[in-house]
Amino acid sequence: MADSRLYPIGTGASKSRQIGNTFVEFGVLKTQRFRVLVAQVNAGFVLLPALPGVKWRITDAAMISVGGAAGGGTSVDLLGTKAGSASRPLVIAVAALGQSVLTRAGVSNAVILADGASFTAHDTNTSISVTKQNAGSAITGSVSIDVILSYIADQS
Repeated sequence: MADSRLYPIGTGASKSRQIGNTFVEFGVLKTQRFRVLVAQVNAGFVLLPALPGVKWRITDAAMISVGGAAGGGTSVDLLGTKAGSASRPLVIAVAALGQSVLTRAGVSNAVILADGASFTAHDTNTSISVTKQNAGSAITGSVSIDVILSYIADQS
């Protein structure tokens, strides 16, 4: 019989489970690319769903405008919840979303929260979405926005 201390099937393995329709692996870094139509961005689109017992922690993020340069709006933002209030861990100005340009968190026109707060865990049972700036007009020009998100599910 194999020694469980040497293989990930033992007690030291990451904890994973099915929550609703989502398979969650706690403590495992994941990177996923989401292709979100501009109409969905304008309406607000959920990237990571609100799940009981799960706190999403973003470790990196980037966006690419597909099918044309983004225009019309103010910014495309990631939206979450921290301490019961709306949080925008990444705000990318529309001017930075040229066609086929990779715009990564923290570069010019891609603002993150002060003191690394963009990369700390969000509230339990809250989602991470992509949306346009709520006070701005609709995003135009692009067909879609690719959101490349690196994240970890933390157990609450």
